[in-house]
Amino acid sequence: MAQFIKLTSRVVPLPINDIDTDQIIPAQFLKVTDKNGLADALFFNWRYLPDGSPNPDFVLNKPEFAGAQILLAGDNFGCGSSREHAPWALTGYGFRAVISTSFADIFRNNALKNGLLPIVVDKPTHQLLFELIEEAPRTALTIDLPSQTLSFPGASVTFPIDPFNKTCLLNGVDELGYILGFEKEIMNYELGIRN
Repeated sequence: MAQFIKLTSRVVPLPINDIDTDQIIPAQFLKVTDKNGLADALFFNWRYLPDGSPNPDFVLNKPEFAGAQILLAGDNFGCGSSREHAPWALTGYGFRAVISTSFADIFRNNALKNGLLPIVVDKPTHQLLFELIEEAPRTALTIDLPSQTLSFPGASVTFPIDPFNKTCLLNGVDELGYILGFEKEIMNYELGIRN
């Protein structure tokens, strides 16, 4: 997984509360065991019309948001079933972070394990960000993981993240990769060698 240290990007606004994992990646796309092609299925039922053509009214299909790596979502993002395919689809599409006032715990954990940073902000900041993007859609935000700050024109706020997941993201490793970083120490322990 890619390291996450600092990201400056435009933002895709999706001001819908309670977006569940079935809306992020519908059940018919869960038969795969790898991440290939899931980006095309992201928000499938909103993104495409019944004939399969792109829905011109859906935010991901608007040219001003092409290439944005930050998703600004409504409250309680990622609720519903515990499908790891949801962060796979989001990262496959190119998102590196999602901002909301809250995340479902299972989604948050799956996101962190897959290099997607869930950022929790308070309600006034959340509303301010939506207003900012509505007024100036090409506005960029900066996420600095070492300092745990989210910066935007005129302000900066901090966000919480536990030390273990922060370390993993900064080093671009998942839980197994983190453990493998102690391979020498593990081998010495197995051999009975004490430091």
